[in-house]
Order: sequence, then C-alpha cells, then structure tokens
Amino acid sequence: MELPPEANAQTVNALVRREWGRLLSSLIGSLRDFQLAEDSLQDALESALIHWQRSGLPRSPSGWLLQTARRKAIDRIRRNKNFERKSAEYAALITMEQDAPEPPEDHSIPDERLRLIFTCCHPALEEKSRIALTLRTLGGLTTREIARAFLDKEEAMAQRLVRAKQKIAAAGIPYVVPDAEALPERLASVLGVLYLIFNEGYAATSGDTYLRHSLCEEAIRLARILHALQPGEPEIMGLLALMLLHDSRRSARSNMEGHMIALEDQDRRLWHADQIAEGIELVEQALALGHAGPYQLQAAISAVHAEAPSLEATRWEEIVGLYDIFLQQQPNPVVRLNRAVAVSFAHSAEAALTELSSLNSELAGYQPFHAALADCLRRSGLLKEAQAEYGRAIELSGNPREREYLALRISKM
Repeated sequence: MELPPEANAQTVNALVRREWGRLLSSLIGSLRDFQLAEDSLQDALESALIHWQRSGLPRSPSGWLLQTARRKAIDRIRRNKNFERKSAEYAALITMEQDAPEPPEDHSIPDERLRLIFTCCHPALEEKSRIALTLRTLGGLTTREIARAFLDKEEAMAQRLVRAKQKIAAAGIPYVVPDAEALPERLASVLGVLYLIFNEGYAATSGDTYLRHSLCEEAIRLARILHALQPGEPEIMGLLALMLLHDSRRSARSNMEGHMIALEDQDRRLWHADQIAEGIELVEQALALGHAGPYQLQAAISAVHAEAPSLEATRWEEIVGLYDIFLQQQPNPVVRLNRAVAVSFAHSAEAALTELSSLNSELAGYQPFHAALADCLRRSGLLKEAQAEYGRAIELSGNPREREYLALRISKM
C-alpha cells in the first residue's frame, strides 16, 4: 500500500530516533569508518523516503535500512579514488551481502553500541568531543541538540564532530570495549555521555513532545550493561540510580495532551514504585562504599524527592546539604543554580533571589536559569520582573511544550 509522503517521512523519522544508534554501530562494526557508515546510513534513509512511499513498509524496516546502507557503502567505495586501498573492505561487504541476500530481521542485527561508546570515549579525543560524538552516533541526537547540552553554538559543535571523526580515523583508534585495566580512565566520559542522552530524553530540546522515553530507556539500558561489566563501581551505580529515580516520574510529568506538569502539581501516585525502590537501593549500596561522587550525590537528592509524599513534606534542608557537598566537588554555576532552587523551598524565594543574582552573567543564555529566576520572582510577589524572566525563558526554549508551560505560568499571575 502506497504511503502518503507525510506519513512516510514521519515513519522514517521515528525509526531514526529509535534505531539510529543500533544501525550505525552495526555499520561501523563492519566498515571501521565512522564517516562512511554515517553517510551510507543517511543515503539509506533518503532511499527509504522514496521506496517506502511507493511500496509500503518492508517486513523488517531496520533490516531493510541496514542492508541498503551496506549497498550504499559499496557504491561509495567504488566511487572512491582510493578504491584499491579499500579493496579488502569492499570484499568483506560483498561477502556479507552474498551471505544475507534478504534483509536481516530487526532482532538479528548485531548490537555493537557498547563498543561504539568506548571508541568515542577514547583518551585520544578531548573529553567534550568524546561526549558529543557519542551523543551523535549512539543516541542519534542532532548537532543542535548536542550544542544546546553544552551551551555551545551549533556551527562550533558541527566542526568539533568532524574533527573527532577524523582523529579516530587518523589515529587508528580500535573499535573495542577496553579491558579491565583501561576501563576506569574512560568511565567518567562514558557516564557523562549516558547522562546527557538521558537528559535529552527527560526534557527534549526540540520536537513536538517534551519527553522522549526511548532515549531515557536507552541510557538506562546501557547503564545496566556498564553495571554488569563493573558491578562494584559506585558511580555507575549512582548514575543508574539517578536515571531510574528521575524516570520513575515519567507518567506524571505530562497529561494526555502532552502538556508539561510541574513537580509540585504531579500526582505522585503515578510515580513508578518499582523504579523508586531499585534506585534507592542502588544509591544506598553505592554510598555505603564510602566514595560519594557526583552521580551518587545527585541520586541521593532525587531519592529524597522520591520518598516525599508532597512538595511541602520534602526534606529540603537535607537537599541543600547534599548540594553543599556536591559544590565542593563540582563548583560550577549549574550546581549553584540547583542549590538556589532548593534554598527557595527550604527557606524562602527571597533568599534564593540573592544567590541567583550572582549567576546572571554566567548563565545569561541558559534557559533553566531564567525559568528558575522567574519562579522565585513570582513567589516573591515581583510579578512584573517575573513576567520578563518567563519571557526570556520562552525565547531560549526550543521545545513547544516547554514554551506552552511557561506561557501558562504568565497567564496565571
């Protein structure tokens, strides 16, 4: 059955969001070339827009894309001026195509995402480039989404991604999971990657929805794999706990129409008790090891929220104390912003305004800062100033659902 162009484009886009990392990692596993794999997969997606509209969806959409991407890679290698140098790679692809004349089933596509994470997080790359490249290749985030996560310009981030791919090729960085001796040095970057992927799903920077559950699920799945690889590592446990505790609120964070619901307005009966129980157990086990790192501390803060029956009953002083410890480890403006929000509930919105005023220059372009400042101004009775800050937060938001929520805040003042 022929698909309307709009429906076909939506189908392809949804598949990209869901399967990009798995398909790309499989291609990189066979090609050992980041750029060739990404270009070939993009070629396959463009073919899908044409063929699926005319012929309908194939039995295995992911398998069709993988097989088509391999054939596109062969075409690109044939056109390459260095064809002779690529002959071994070409032969391997031909053999692969001969062995699998039919598109593979979705479940039979090799999953090499863990190798991809550690390749992207190799010490030869700058830490920022490691995280950005993994977000692009594994999570399928756009360059604009990654730039926003780093508070960078999109053009600068695009150049960073190109340089990272070039360095992997030039340095011959291996496509492997590191052994036990090399694993710790790359762990911090890997955890940072997973947390940024989770955050993009938890509060999407673009698109029609505020939540992208598939990204949250992917980050949690990969964190579980890391935990299985190194079960005694407290920061892996802390990150997994943090993501589980945050994700436990997913059913209460938006209504049937997809509109945002603030923490204070959420029906806590909708929070997932099994995830809360698992998250609290993990963070307690991690903290008992005596090496409280930033993910464990954030998980402990989230656990305090999870245990509270209401916003008013939350142990806010304990949260402020945890942020004080966190600031000793990471004295950055975003942590100070989050601490100030906790102060606004532990003491008063006026007390928080004093702390927020010192962050204005450092966080002038950071949307959550203006949203938090607006909320504290509103609760302090400074409605004109609050309206201006809500307006600034709306300008800086790339998500329509978030903008709707902030506009509703203004209308209720």
